[in-house]
Amino acid sequence: MIVPRYYEDLKVLHDNTMPARAYYIPASKRMDDLVEHRKGSDRIQFLNGIWKFKYFESIYDVKEEFFKQGFDVSEYVDIKVPGVWQNEGYDHHQYTNIKYPFPFDPPYVPQDIPCGAYVYDFEYKEDEKAKKAFLNFEGVDSCFYLWINGSYVGYSQVAHATSEFDITDIIKNGKNTIAVLVMKWCDGSYLEDQDKFRMTGIFRDVYILKRPQACIRDYKVNTEGEKLKLYIELTDPIEVKIELEDGSGKKVACGRVNQTGSIEFKVLNPVLWNTENPYLYTLILGTEAETIVEYVGFRTVEIIDKVLYFNKQKIKFRGVNRHDSDPITGFTIGIEQIIKDLTLMKQHNFNSIRSSHYPNAPYFYQLCDKYGFMVIDEADIEAHGPVMIYRKEDTDYNRFKRWNEKIADAPVWEASILDRVKLMVKRDKNRPSIIMWSMGNESAYGCNFEKALKWTKEYDPSRITQYESARYRNYDVVYNYDHLDIYSRMYPSLDEIREYLKDDASKPFLLVEYCHSMGNGPGDFEDYFELIHKNDLMCGGFVWEWCDHAIYKGTAKNGKAMYYYGGDHGEKVHDLNFCMDGLVYPDRTPHTGLLEYKNVYRPARVVSYDKESGKLVLHNYIDFDDLKDFIDVNYEVSCDGISVETGNLDLPSIEAHSEKELELRIKIPNKGKVFLKLIYILKKEMPLIPKGYELGFDELKIENEDGRNQHTVKWLEREVTVSDMEVAEDDTSVIIKGKTFTYTYSKKNGMFESLVFAGREYINRPMELNIWRAPTDNDMYAKLEWKKAKYNEAYVRAYKTEIIQLEKCVEISVKTSMSAASIQKILDADIVWKIDCMGGITSSIKVVKDEEFPDLPRFGIRLFLDKKLENIAYFGMGPYESYIDKHQSTSHGIYRAKVSEMHEDYINPQENGSHYDCDYVELANGQFGMVAAAKKTFSFNTSVYTQEELERAAHNFELEESDSTVLCLDYALNGIGSNSCGPVVTDKYRFDDIKFDFAISIIPFVK
Repeated sequence: MIVPRYYEDLKVLHDNTMPARAYYIPASKRMDDLVEHRKGSDRIQFLNGIWKFKYFESIYDVKEEFFKQGFDVSEYVDIKVPGVWQNEGYDHHQYTNIKYPFPFDPPYVPQDIPCGAYVYDFEYKEDEKAKKAFLNFEGVDSCFYLWINGSYVGYSQVAHATSEFDITDIIKNGKNTIAVLVMKWCDGSYLEDQDKFRMTGIFRDVYILKRPQACIRDYKVNTEGEKLKLYIELTDPIEVKIELEDGSGKKVACGRVNQTGSIEFKVLNPVLWNTENPYLYTLILGTEAETIVEYVGFRTVEIIDKVLYFNKQKIKFRGVNRHDSDPITGFTIGIEQIIKDLTLMKQHNFNSIRSSHYPNAPYFYQLCDKYGFMVIDEADIEAHGPVMIYRKEDTDYNRFKRWNEKIADAPVWEASILDRVKLMVKRDKNRPSIIMWSMGNESAYGCNFEKALKWTKEYDPSRITQYESARYRNYDVVYNYDHLDIYSRMYPSLDEIREYLKDDASKPFLLVEYCHSMGNGPGDFEDYFELIHKNDLMCGGFVWEWCDHAIYKGTAKNGKAMYYYGGDHGEKVHDLNFCMDGLVYPDRTPHTGLLEYKNVYRPARVVSYDKESGKLVLHNYIDFDDLKDFIDVNYEVSCDGISVETGNLDLPSIEAHSEKELELRIKIPNKGKVFLKLIYILKKEMPLIPKGYELGFDELKIENEDGRNQHTVKWLEREVTVSDMEVAEDDTSVIIKGKTFTYTYSKKNGMFESLVFAGREYINRPMELNIWRAPTDNDMYAKLEWKKAKYNEAYVRAYKTEIIQLEKCVEISVKTSMSAASIQKILDADIVWKIDCMGGITSSIKVVKDEEFPDLPRFGIRLFLDKKLENIAYFGMGPYESYIDKHQSTSHGIYRAKVSEMHEDYINPQENGSHYDCDYVELANGQFGMVAAAKKTFSFNTSVYTQEELERAAHNFELEESDSTVLCLDYALNGIGSNSCGPVVTDKYRFDDIKFDFAISIIPFVK
């Protein structure tokens, strides 16, 4: 063993590290651009680059003294720093959510801990005015030992915290060698059980700060009202000149200090920082040899009568949980990657971020200051694993009651937990964007978190605190919650929230995680929005989560990117694709769920509209700006998808969270489906969003004399020419021949086997009744019941077919049922088919479902059409996929696309691409085609993949196209919801009908 066993010693968390301090980058002179360009400082020397590296499968294999000067590293390989070694081909990736990937035996971890030896040569030149040298590691997973020029420097753990070492006495002018031994596991890994891939290495920046002997060691900025209080800690007595400038560079305060202590400034009528106007003052701290530039935001965060106020204004968090994650670079996230995330968030109406579940790189918060995001900063603590350890009495109650025993309420872990909280708070304390401290995530509650909360509130009373896991404790013990400001929950049902608001309501309610955004979903944004805005105690929520976590593995033969998730890397302990739960794909392409969120959280909403008087009431959902200054509003009136009137509104002043009446008179056509659409366009200059950007819309159905879609009416009421039809039947089939068609009907299942129209076969497989869908991620639990009910194996049998030949049509009546082996009938369906003389088919289906069975995934007709029918046109909700509980991002119109473009390519294939509230859908190619239309709107889905293929393939790049254009015409589908982690689908979105009728017409045509 070449190193002491600090990695399994809870009494040694760090060795020879400097005390925690605020993050800053000094320079020899004033420099204002060090947020995004900190390399520009002449007092920082980055050690990022190509290091020498050797991977060891076990700590016991590390026998060579690689850290000694002159050690031959010729057999070592090149590796990027910052980076993670799994992405360079060493060790293997592993994704696990709750379970520890090693036995629960704290503080011990697996004996054969994988290790990485890093060696790097660099040139150093001492600055005569800054002879002190401090080596900073901003993130190393999970712990590391450090040597400079062969001399041991120290040890540190806490993966997502800065470790700073004074190396002044070891470093020298000229060539130096740094050596680092990084270990995959340490006792701290029990507190780093976050829901993420487990990756290892020096994954954040490494640099040396050159500093004078006498300098500012730490400082703390606090703003309250018109006061700015500054506490400065000096290494030695030295004069510090302090200046404060406003956004235009005008000096608004100045002063001097020469010893450790506080100084206070008064700024008259300061411009307040908020998410819509992230106004920052510049604080310059200057000594004879060094200048530090800091950015200051004046703002207040407080709770008054159990309501959260920001700058004396009630606010709602429009938030999202964000991990550091990239499919190529892993945990290593640079400024450009962060800005890309922040830009997308701004463009989709988010105003806040939770740093789940660890502090981000320090410049992340500076960017949030600059671009206007409120932040929950979360300590690098998650001890979720103890909830999974073996219990004789294995009930949720018993597991949750005893979750806290091993870590949260065990005094031996007090130092570790407090250390992590203090490292976060002390580093990030000066960031105005941070308005809340979180003690960590999913670790249960006990004495250690009581002390962490108490220390935090005493050190920084200017911010509020949250810790969702406070509810998991020994229910027989009384704990102290005096220092916990917010009652936060993950994934509660709407009824649970209402119950709290009615019966408890002791603290503001925060949805710290909600609307689990896995795959196709979520389907509950609108419902949570309504509840959040109904009650002032609701302070908003943070969607889980921002991005899909995956590992990029190159390009498949079909041209698709190959993304791997849990279980794809040979790991034994994993949680499959539960990491694929974001609003954006790994490459940041938006999911439709992100588009859904954007429009639910649009800046304004129509409260009411009276078409007779033209009175329209508009509500401002922005937290601070007057709506008149924030947006322009364009409007469009459409009839059957055709624009018939456009214009823009002259907005009056509508202050934040208020509403006002204005006038909008429109001309309403007598016939057709008429919609009024209001489009909200950004008017003001905003960080990251271009002026003129569309922020959302409202769509209102306008009643008129005949509100039917006239194109649908044309198809359903078309004039049928009378001509002779021939009907022939045998024991198993009926053949209906008309002038232009020959259809074959099966007496076995009551459906059509062949549809030959104008000499062309339209279907290449028999038609089906369909109650199954490829389960979505959010069907994770529902599908267990569905498969128990054998919905995925169900098929149709017909009992008796009756044929009546009339003047204009042939009518086929049949009684059918759906069932599967070993179970009773799922449902009975009485079907009437009417085939008119021109080849049109109208179906009328009356269904009675057995009440013993669970909600149906869907009910409809599935057709396997000629592959050449690839051009789609429809009137309904588009252009994105839409469902009964997921259609806020879509609006009614005529949409056109190729069948291949209708597929939403989720990495874990699943049900996708349906369109809700449709009047008709037309599939065509050149001169021939088919239309499906109905009096009552329906959903449809058309795809190059079958539902069976979507369910079979584990990854999107494995999908194989069908030889058909697959068309599903659905009476209804069960709601999407967010039940992969959230509550079950809300009652109003469940497909729980016992009796229902479905009528639809299918009409082949030749142009």
